[in-house]
Amino acid sequence: MRERPASAAQLEVSQPGLALGITEPNPALIWEERSRPDVPEPFGRWRAELAATRPAVYRLMVSWRELQPRPGATDLAVPEGGCLRDKLPCGPWAGVREQLAALASRQRYEPGWRGMIVISDTPDWAAVAPNRCESGDAEPRLRPPAHDALPAYRALVRALAAEAARHGAHIRYWSAWNEPNHPYFLSPQRSPCDDRQSTPAAAEYVKLVRALDEELAELPGTERVLGELAGVLETGRHSTSVGQFIDALPRQLVCESRVWSQHDYRGGSQTVDAVWEALRRHECPRAPSVWITETGAGSPGHRLSAGAARVQRPAACRKLHRMLSGWWRDERVEVAIQYTWREDNLFPVGLTSTDLARPLPTLEAWKAWSGRSNPRTPPPLAPC
Repeated sequence: MRERPASAAQLEVSQPGLALGITEPNPALIWEERSRPDVPEPFGRWRAELAATRPAVYRLMVSWRELQPRPGATDLAVPEGGCLRDKLPCGPWAGVREQLAALASRQRYEPGWRGMIVISDTPDWAAVAPNRCESGDAEPRLRPPAHDALPAYRALVRALAAEAARHGAHIRYWSAWNEPNHPYFLSPQRSPCDDRQSTPAAAEYVKLVRALDEELAELPGTERVLGELAGVLETGRHSTSVGQFIDALPRQLVCESRVWSQHDYRGGSQTVDAVWEALRRHECPRAPSVWITETGAGSPGHRLSAGAARVQRPAACRKLHRMLSGWWRDERVEVAIQYTWREDNLFPVGLTSTDLARPLPTLEAWKAWSGRSNPRTPPPLAPC
């Protein structure tokens, strides 16, 4: 049996077993009641339910494109309508500024709620030129940033850290880019287009990680998380498998990372096995711990979620419970983060309905797991 690495992540967030976290953008569901008592319904009802799950990690997705629409200008208070695309109800908020303030309000009064930021979306002005190897629906936000745009990326990190500090929020964990092995977030994945052994997307990802590292070096108490890979197990024309992507990363980068973050909507050991085998090929003195930073179960049929497509809604609770139970038993995995609380209607793996009118079956499993006294407590019995 492998000795678990004595990482800061393990010591401060997780213990042997499985800690849980949440990704949820709307701060109306995050504000601590004493700091913002007047959250409108139905957000107020679900805010209390979310808080009762006591997330160990709060994962916040940040769009570089949205916050820096022009070179040299970072606006962290870009107003958000708070609808889910065109779906009601709407709970408007004042951009990332309010998201960080809401997180700070939770951290002020409650344990857990360790902050994690994940960056994505290249601004139009920062993107490299179009490439013939892109997927058919590629747009500038999916392209890697040009070399001379990396200082602006670093400026974004500085601005986010300063804003968090201003509100008293602590962002411990930082991830340089979301799903860099998937063409929806980084395109093209390879060049020449038909060479499935090439990994230029991994090289672009390394540039972003190193730019992030330079800023985190000036921020005590922070930690870079490596990965955030989509759970792609076979390399295709426009995507890269987790194994091939990890193989393409520099050994030093992998070995100095304490946490590997991975998305997995399939469950079972298949994805974690693929990650672990690739990490072991780097022969690090201590392998990173694995965090499942996006997971969930729900309705079938959406092109972005192979895992979600495998389960019908009535069985989703049982599937989510099996997934969490498997990771609890897997000594390589320390954290699982639900995506999201309010269901994205185009990515149907949430815990409550998009209209916030009702709980989804998966909420029963999530609440039962969250009710354990600590991550080492055995899985709940028959939560569905």
